[in-house]
Amino acid sequence: MKLALFGFGNAGGKIVDELLYHQAERDGDFVRSALAINSARTDLAKLDYVPPEQQLLLGQTHERVKGQGVGADPKLGAEVTRQDLHEVERALDEVPLYDVDAFLVLAGLGGGTGSGGAPVLSEALSEKFDEPVYGLGVLPSEEEGGRAAFNAARSFQSFVEATDNVLLFDNDAWRGSEDTVGGGYERTNRELATRLGSLFAAGNVGDVVAENAMDASDVRRTLATGGVSTIAYAETDLSPSTVRSKGLLSRFRKNGTGEDVDPAQKVSGLVRQAIQSRLTCPADVSSVERSLIVISGPPEEFSRKGLERSRHWVEEQTDSMDVLAGDNPQPDADALSAVVVLSNPTTVRRVDEMQGRAVEAKDDMAQQRADREDAISDLITDDAGELDPI
Repeated sequence: MKLALFGFGNAGGKIVDELLYHQAERDGDFVRSALAINSARTDLAKLDYVPPEQQLLLGQTHERVKGQGVGADPKLGAEVTRQDLHEVERALDEVPLYDVDAFLVLAGLGGGTGSGGAPVLSEALSEKFDEPVYGLGVLPSEEEGGRAAFNAARSFQSFVEATDNVLLFDNDAWRGSEDTVGGGYERTNRELATRLGSLFAAGNVGDVVAENAMDASDVRRTLATGGVSTIAYAETDLSPSTVRSKGLLSRFRKNGTGEDVDPAQKVSGLVRQAIQSRLTCPADVSSVERSLIVISGPPEEFSRKGLERSRHWVEEQTDSMDVLAGDNPQPDADALSAVVVLSNPTTVRRVDEMQGRAVEAKDDMAQQRADREDAISDLITDDAGELDPI
């Protein structure tokens, strides 16, 4: 599937940066265009793989922004995006729309620029183009505080309404207890890029054609439910016979047991492992409407029987017959991987928790504002109220 990427804000831009690196490392071609959009000049300067000509600074003429960011204010982020939307549309002139299957707008939902601007851009893209517009929304961790939860809960509603589907990524589910702030985000961005790359690379025609071919229409159908989606992923070493045929004897000696596992068992076990491991955002699998399974790796590792077993098992877990499954041949891959898209789950505990915390934060902020106004009034007036201002 060929994508035009729009990384909005600090988190969105960094994920696009990581996706471009991921694609270059694997000699892929699913990213046809990439644009990093931000209201803070310093955040754009941190990007390594998005070239300067594909970076857009919003709010340069806005009296409150001037290229210095929106201060975690999503209303201001939405405002400067609307003001400079013509600049984004001008950048679209460079996008090879004839070779794009979908748009993907990526943003962290707890800040200001991405949480405010991503829904605005998504709505504009949906109105102007026939291709589907997907979102990638990063939920803030609890460590980021009530303000971030408040921003995210409000942005989440707008983002889902403005897109065909929002892929969710939960920072709390992925950051380790020993991670530094910067190191944690770098690691989670790599994990996310691996999952997105495995999904969207499927169906792009290479030297080897899949026996059970996936294409862009399969991804579109799975994500056409609306709402949100979460992604499962797992990978395993290649079978010793495949390793020997590829000439990777050092890898075989290190990881191989000398015995091949039944391919059907290996594929079906990998899919189960993916879904039973961490999802990009934890969700009740039984509430999922549609699913998509993609097995990637050397073709000799594939198994039609294993794929069918996997499909039937996912049908049982989701209580839905709407499950697509297929192969993505990668002859030079050094592992076998499975990515599973779980589309439109209706029970997502993390979203419920975020919304509850956002309501509490809203009440707290209102009370703090009222208390502060009273304190300021007490400060600038005398106790007896005998003095009049000039």
